[in-house]
Amino acid sequence: MVIDTNVVLDLLHFDDAVARPLRLALEAGRVRCVASAATLDELQRVLAYPEFVLDEVRQAGLFARYRALSEAARTVEGCAGLPRCSDPDDQKFIELAAAVGAQGLVSKDRAVLKLRRRCASQFLIMRPDEAVRWLNGMFV
Repeated sequence: MVIDTNVVLDLLHFDDAVARPLRLALEAGRVRCVASAATLDELQRVLAYPEFVLDEVRQAGLFARYRALSEAARTVEGCAGLPRCSDPDDQKFIELAAAVGAQGLVSKDRAVLKLRRRCASQFLIMRPDEAVRWLNGMFV
């Protein structure tokens, strides 16, 4: 599974009730999450945004926690034939999901969610609530 930065924040910083079962599944090893250098760079940059009011120690702690819950993708090379996201900053999540053969990409970003049908033959694109239902269906 690939998790967009906005959902990582919900999982680890905001402890969002909707996303919490996804975090618990990651912690229990029921699902694996893959991150790339580009997605980790984005997370590190976003954690430093002033609106999150996170000091350097808290930023480092959240980043380390996500690194511990995710596997590093060895390489992510452009996959031919992938749809282009209208937000170029989100293309890295589409490419990562395709490159690692992920079953799903979890995001709340509208530009990513608009690609559901176009990516459906390779992987699912789901909101956090949909990902939780999907996981529950896998582990009933």
